[in-house]
Amino acid sequence: MLAHLSIKNFAVVKQLAVNLEDGLTAITGETGAGKSIAIDALSLCMGERADAGAVRKDAAKAEIIAHFSLNGNAAARHWLEENELDDEEDNSCFIRRVISKEGRSKAFINGTPVSLQQLKSFGQFLVAIHGQNTHLQLLKEDYQRQLLDSFAGHNGLLNDVATTYRNWRALQTELTTLQQQAQAREDRIQLLRYQVEELNEFALEEGEFSELETEHKRLSNGQNLLEQAQTSFYHLYESDEGNALSVIQNSIERLGELEAHDATLTPIIAMLNDAAIQVEEASGELRSYCDDLEIDPLRLQQVEARFSKAMELARKHMISPEELYAHHQALAAEFAELGEQESRLDDLIAGVENARIGYLQSAKALSESRQQAASALASAIEGQIRKMNMPHAEVAIEIEYDDTRKPAGIGLDAIEMTVSTNPGQPKDRLDKVVSGGELSRIGLAIQVIASDQHAVPTMIFDEVDTGISGPTASIVGNLLRQLGKRSQVMCVTHLPQVAAQAHNQLFVTKLTDGESTETRMLALTQQDRVDELARLLAGDKVTESALANARELLKSAESN
Repeated sequence: MLAHLSIKNFAVVKQLAVNLEDGLTAITGETGAGKSIAIDALSLCMGERADAGAVRKDAAKAEIIAHFSLNGNAAARHWLEENELDDEEDNSCFIRRVISKEGRSKAFINGTPVSLQQLKSFGQFLVAIHGQNTHLQLLKEDYQRQLLDSFAGHNGLLNDVATTYRNWRALQTELTTLQQQAQAREDRIQLLRYQVEELNEFALEEGEFSELETEHKRLSNGQNLLEQAQTSFYHLYESDEGNALSVIQNSIERLGELEAHDATLTPIIAMLNDAAIQVEEASGELRSYCDDLEIDPLRLQQVEARFSKAMELARKHMISPEELYAHHQALAAEFAELGEQESRLDDLIAGVENARIGYLQSAKALSESRQQAASALASAIEGQIRKMNMPHAEVAIEIEYDDTRKPAGIGLDAIEMTVSTNPGQPKDRLDKVVSGGELSRIGLAIQVIASDQHAVPTMIFDEVDTGISGPTASIVGNLLRQLGKRSQVMCVTHLPQVAAQAHNQLFVTKLTDGESTETRMLALTQQDRVDELARLLAGDKVTESALANARELLKSAESN
């Protein structure tokens, strides 16, 4: 339950701190005093978005702190433990929200920064807020469907419908795309077939073009290479008139004779010895090169033909010859993929039909579950509103399943709540039959039913009694009081019959000095409650009769 709420520099509130109690707490005050400000501030602690307009004028930031007791709230404790935000020493929780005057927002749970999404996720276990216009949502089919699905609790069926719908749509989209691209794909396949067959026939291997280029250069210059290599070998090793090796060896002999007279010749002689060795080795390599060098006109013709063909194919595909192998592989892969798409098209047609059947089966199962829940929910609403001075009310929730309807992730049902409020009156849509007060009562009945199903420790009703007066107001007040015996309930109201049923009462007042305005919230004593109820009964001019009526209302409420 909400134990304490602290508000600072929020809207017209400068500073406000209020302790909250169990049971039903009524919040009353003059029109325009800001009775709903505390609820708006608490909404921010539940993850609602805020802007700079929420900050009090001339203040740097607004700050709201909500303190919750978690006694008996296992779901909230489990969420905190899962998110590593629990306080092991205290069975409570602090939520803090700060909004700067620039509109920046920060949120904290037990002192740890959290996101708005986390606040919303956690808030669902703490507070349920029913706003002033919540009952107007009843006029919308989407809201009626959500109410019914929540009452039925068939989340598994809802997930099945959503999943099968997404699968069907995804397959349909893929099929449509393939069908639209069919002609372009066929043209591309024809071109690729010709190109890949030509490249397959040539069958260039990876790295082969570089080898062809190297071999082509060698073969086409074979005679010149042989002549020059032989000449070089002759001058290095075989010439009788003084080859390079003999010249070096003679120099080594002459310098060796002089080495004894000058030691500085020693390293020079060593270098000449190395040179002699290298010349001799190079000569041997040249001899082998000349012996191995082939001058083969037939091989040159073959290499030249393949080299020219590679160049021709590269020009045709507008790439360099070195890229021809990789290009061939890419075209072959694309050709294979397009062929697979043709096969995929046939599979998709069957897949789309199977997905459609699966979706229809899921949607039908959901519709049948809704049919069963609709009867139970209509009876429950009818039972509640008959307690609220609508004794002849009849409620029905009509479910129309139509598999020709445009498919959606929520199923194929048209859902409509119909009501009859008077004997002999046929049931019709809410907007055609009920008044504003009757709609408020139906909305309250649904909220009470929802609270029975999905217990939340704290429920807040913001003027849900709009359009209600007299005996009906007393009945609504008593209903909220009974609800307050099971949960903490807070209700912003302008009706004395509702306020009198509260276990506790807060009074909201607005003070101004002509330059600034400030809203305050005060806990009322028993006598204060009598005075406030009398004001609600009589207006600004409180009479003894109004005070007596106020006391009687409180006495009557306490007997319930």
